[in-house]
Amino acid sequence: MFVESDRLFMNRALFLAARGQGTVSPNPMVGCVVVYDGRIIGEGWHERYGGSHAEVNALKNLSDSDILAKSTVYVNLEPCAHYGKTPPCALLLIQKGIKNLVVAQQDPNPLVSGKGIELLAQSGAQVRVGLCEREAKHLNRRFLTNILKKRAYILLKYAQSADGYISQLDKKPIPISNALTNRLVHKWRAQEDAILVGSGTVLADNPRLSARFGQSNQPIPVVLDRNLSLSQDFKVFKHDKGLVFHQKKDIATERQIYIEHQDFLKGVFEKLYQIGIGSVLVEGGQQVHEALIKNALWDEARVIVNEQILHKGLPAPKGLDMSLAQTANVADDRIFTLFRESFFQ
Repeated sequence: MFVESDRLFMNRALFLAARGQGTVSPNPMVGCVVVYDGRIIGEGWHERYGGSHAEVNALKNLSDSDILAKSTVYVNLEPCAHYGKTPPCALLLIQKGIKNLVVAQQDPNPLVSGKGIELLAQSGAQVRVGLCEREAKHLNRRFLTNILKKRAYILLKYAQSADGYISQLDKKPIPISNALTNRLVHKWRAQEDAILVGSGTVLADNPRLSARFGQSNQPIPVVLDRNLSLSQDFKVFKHDKGLVFHQKKDIATERQIYIEHQDFLKGVFEKLYQIGIGSVLVEGGQQVHEALIKNALWDEARVIVNEQILHKGLPAPKGLDMSLAQTANVADDRIFTLFRESFFQ
């Protein structure tokens, strides 16, 4: 059904799609490649939320539009079939006479879900689905979680010493990860919609929760403060879009959000999705991480382990099976990445 060149062009579409990370949420990341006689004659990706979709950008960049009807279009997600901020891409492809389409995965969004593929097939186009499907689902794991679970994608992140501590006993901040990893973490921050911490982390570290080192996308700071006990003097509250989630029933503002849900944490991530936040990087503290792990309310975890020995301190969160992790080295740091569901590995 598929040949090696098909995989090559779909991998290019996936590569292009990934360029939209951090700028297209809550939309999925999509790349599109137009191929004629074994060479790419046009390509594009969804660059920003509200902007043109990948198919539109690819067709705008064609080197030769006269051979479009004889070309094959590769796209990592089913072309949309509904009117949203932009017209349906499936109809655009039909209007342009596309007769060959390769799709990595069907869109789980009920507004699309097979409708785009059906429209193209009814027009007489040959549509092949399933090439690099696993890679496509991994790339858009945030979007899939949003659609299928109706909550924000939850990514846990913390650093620990080789002997399993995340801070000293007095809870004062101590650098554990190295400078290179620190820059990488700021890149991670820019790739997500929000950064979340508990009130204890705000008290101990007074963080800004911003993405630095030249990152263009700035995530929204989110603080869990059930009793609204924190003063507004902390750095995190200087962000004009920062959010605080609490359980004081008599207080509810645009930025101080009351959670009525019996399960506070589950209610927080459902509410974040409802207000358009598709992914959250959870950076602390220990109690928040352990509660999320205990309740299986997480999707991905990145644990940074440094070679230094602290001998004593605040223990790292428990409950993650590190034997299942993917690993990578950054100088003297080792980064362990785990997925709660193998579906996204």
